[in-house]
Amino acid sequence: FSGPSSLGNIVEDVTHPCNPNPCAANQLCEVNRKGCQSGELCLPYLCVPGCKLGEASDFIVRQGTLIQVPSSAGDVGCYKICTCGHSGLLENCMEMRCIDLQKSCIVGGQRKSHGTSFNIDCNVCSCFAGNLICSTRQCLTEHSSEDERRKFTGLPCNCVDQFVPVCGQNGRTYPSACIARCVGLQDNQFEFGSCISKDPCNPNPCNKNQRCIPKKQVCLTSFGKFECSQHECVPRQLNCDQTRDPVCDTDNVEYSNLCTLYQKGKSLAYRGPCQPFCKSVEPVCGHNGETYSSVCAAYSDRVAVDYYGHCQAVGVLSDYGFHTECAFVKCPQLSATGCKPVVAPGACCPLCAGMLRILYDKDKLDTFARVTNKKPITVLDILEKIRLHVSVPQCDVFGYLSIESEIVILIIPVDQNPKPLQIEACNKEAEKIESLINSDSPTLASHVPLSALIASQVQVSFSISSPSVQVVPVLHSLFISLLFTLSGLIYYI
Repeated sequence: FSGPSSLGNIVEDVTHPCNPNPCAANQLCEVNRKGCQSGELCLPYLCVPGCKLGEASDFIVRQGTLIQVPSSAGDVGCYKICTCGHSGLLENCMEMRCIDLQKSCIVGGQRKSHGTSFNIDCNVCSCFAGNLICSTRQCLTEHSSEDERRKFTGLPCNCVDQFVPVCGQNGRTYPSACIARCVGLQDNQFEFGSCISKDPCNPNPCNKNQRCIPKKQVCLTSFGKFECSQHECVPRQLNCDQTRDPVCDTDNVEYSNLCTLYQKGKSLAYRGPCQPFCKSVEPVCGHNGETYSSVCAAYSDRVAVDYYGHCQAVGVLSDYGFHTECAFVKCPQLSATGCKPVVAPGACCPLCAGMLRILYDKDKLDTFARVTNKKPITVLDILEKIRLHVSVPQCDVFGYLSIESEIVILIIPVDQNPKPLQIEACNKEAEKIESLINSDSPTLASHVPLSALIASQVQVSFSISSPSVQVVPVLHSLFISLLFTLSGLIYYI
């Protein structure tokens, strides 16, 4: 990771499979997070075919990826979206509407230029081509009256701290109808009960020759323009291809892909290899406020676990408000080494992670969705793209849409008992991602839809030397069973 470490050069704890680059000039090196089939040589990296972004560029993107590159005309603020084709060249380019970088925002009588980020009370804001985009945190200020302080709950719109979940049409479970209304949903755009408890395939919306597969997703695009469907209709295939994308059924039997699982008439428990510690169904509460059947089910949605048991509380959002319902939550046992933890927005329990709170431009996401495949852009789309930029296999990416309408990304050590150097590595990865977002770096912004991420705040778990402080969550890692050995080094994926 970048920057000097205060913990010495202990290479066994943190590895960099893609540095130096082991792949050919026209290939992209990616950290192998899927493991391997038994019997095949298992390397900690994958070399995948890619495209160079330009004649003089060493920057490579994988085939099939949508890429944003400067317009052929070369005008500032003008871009086109292309596909990295099988030929290794950028194809099917579409010119985008130019962004007026001269447009500024007027805030409190002051002019803020395009691309600047600043705070208004406790909210972070950014000016993007004349549009002011801010987080929606509830603030107390020095000017707040006694009455405002008395009514302050820390929740959006000062909603009462009650957990009566509703499911929005964007696929996000909100802790209450009040909070759903506060983020802009109309009464006909949410229903009572969590989203994960709904069965999108009952009644069956698909044709007779199709199979309905639940596909839970949280959409960031306008669901009025791009339907945020929670299912997909797939053909009932006689033969499945051999693509390796492992899934686990409710009997804890692993299949090479989803098609094979459904062909055998089984039900999906979670995506990813079967894990022995998820054999027994033990419900957990994810940071997104959804109750999952197991740790693995949460992880396959790229959601980290807040605590064991059903979701029952809205967690900490404000420095001023204490949420009493969290007092009844039993947080996971914390191990004895490592860090001063962070608490994710809306969570009850601390964890060791690098945390990013990200503002995004919804209009830009809508534009991307409109000119590409007309499909909604989801939280998972963002997480999977960010994941490609995390170069250390000892850290993985989780995240969710907060009830304050920010994307929260957690870069978490995957080891059950992470060493201080691994915690620091995840912090460095979070700081790297924050820097790429705030500098509008082409490394990140060239990946559609990541250029819609416009401002980020990072918070890291500081390493501490005292062994008596109990701070590291002992939650099983989805990837802990995947061990790679190469040149005498062990890679935890």
